[in-house]
Amino acid sequence: MQRTSFAEMHCSIGQSLERVGEWWTPLIVRDIHLGLHRFDDLAENLGISRNLLTRRLEALVADEIVERRAYRERPPRYEYHLTAAGRELVPVLMALMAWGDKWATPAGGPPVRLVHDDCGAHFTPQVCCSACGESVTTENVTALPGPGAASGPGTKVLARRSALAQHAE
Repeated sequence: MQRTSFAEMHCSIGQSLERVGEWWTPLIVRDIHLGLHRFDDLAENLGISRNLLTRRLEALVADEIVERRAYRERPPRYEYHLTAAGRELVPVLMALMAWGDKWATPAGGPPVRLVHDDCGAHFTPQVCCSACGESVTTENVTALPGPGAASGPGTKVLARRSALAQHAE
């Protein structure tokens, strides 16, 4: 099944999903973060076909989320490691995990508990304001047009509404 491309969408979420929105991608990034760096380990752990894993890893390398590192020359063998962009994706996956733990918990409860290495506490990831540290929710956040705001696929109606609101002021 061919998925929809968000490459033309003028939206940071759409652009992010273009790179990491394929079903297997978050799980591949998760497993690399958890220390599975070799192709065979990833394929076995995920139960994913080798050709699909190859395509997903190639895309992650092309998008500079994962890098390949040679560990043997003959025959050539590679390990996969997260780049800076990949490492910054991990907290996003932790937030998704927290949502899943609350709203889609597997039988028996959450399969993973997170421990903050700096303080030793078990924690539940949450999104916080970078200025004051308080949790952010749909009730306490307002979205305003940013410097890249433009009308295009994925933002047409929002841009039109924003322009109307500015005219009304």
